[in-house]
Amino acid sequence: MNFAMYRILQIVACSLLGAGVAVAGTEGSVPGPRTITVALDGSGDFSSLQEAVDSAGKGDTVLIKAGVYPQDLTIHSKERLKIVGAGVDKVVLQGRGQMVGVLHVGKWPYGATDVEISGLTINEHGGHALGVFNGNRIVLRQLHVKGMVFSQQVQEVRIEDSVIGGSETTGLHFSDSHAVLVGNFIHDNDYGVNVTGKSSVRLEHNVITRSLFEAVVIGDQSAAVLVNNTLVKNGSGATFLGASRIEAMGNIVSFNKVGFLIALSSQTKLGYNLLFNGEADYMRAGSPNRPAPELKLNSDIFADPRFVDAERDDFHLQPDTTFLNVGGFRYLGALPPRSPVSIQQKIH
Repeated sequence: MNFAMYRILQIVACSLLGAGVAVAGTEGSVPGPRTITVALDGSGDFSSLQEAVDSAGKGDTVLIKAGVYPQDLTIHSKERLKIVGAGVDKVVLQGRGQMVGVLHVGKWPYGATDVEISGLTINEHGGHALGVFNGNRIVLRQLHVKGMVFSQQVQEVRIEDSVIGGSETTGLHFSDSHAVLVGNFIHDNDYGVNVTGKSSVRLEHNVITRSLFEAVVIGDQSAAVLVNNTLVKNGSGATFLGASRIEAMGNIVSFNKVGFLIALSSQTKLGYNLLFNGEADYMRAGSPNRPAPELKLNSDIFADPRFVDAERDDFHLQPDTTFLNVGGFRYLGALPPRSPVSIQQKIH
């Protein structure tokens, strides 16, 4: 190899090495997740919720400062996004009255994946407050929803530690969806939770109260597990219709007109429930519905649950309750016994 050829190869090698360094440097400078701030007074990155969400990338967090936002919000085609409000008593999504509902997660035909929303109040418009459509792994936490939550064709929805109420129809409706509800207070709706289509829903440690009709309705070909819930002061506790498949254990179903209303076509596995209702604890669905004392189980408990203060929505059990360690459940119902100290503090 002559000297000229050697120099040409040396220059080419150096050029390739330099290009490799440049590429490596570019990869190392990819920005990490951002926190995008929304504030009505202009002190944040945006004053528009929609513009903030539209600008967000994978892994970003949208932080909403205190205020009443006369805005609607639609989240779609997003992945690994967090929407965090300053608190349910500080952030209110009021809506503009231009769509049914105020907050939509997912939008046909587009969905959303790994979206978490927390720390805000959502008002209703047109009967709906919050809609979740065609999404996957959606978490709704520590929200106050003043209207219906509607879910359609969504996988792995988790709703927890939220207050949902004031709907003239249904508090939460699930259609062909998979969902888990944990630790929610669902109140003052026509129906508390309605599950239809081929949904699969788990309810655990929820209080559902003051529904005009049923606290829970499971119908069509849906499957549901109800564990450690308190269904109290509703028209009826829970109704199982169609070809639904149900497991209901460790619940308190009390101070309703009817406890369980069960269609002959449904498949139910019940046990260790506390029932204390006005007209009947068990009824068989039909035209008309009829009392069905033959459905009572040996594991059932028929007694006053003795809540701390049912008139003021304190559905904790009394400190001296006997409804502990029943059927493998640490306690029956949604809420643990209050300590004597906490009751004294509440009185004073």
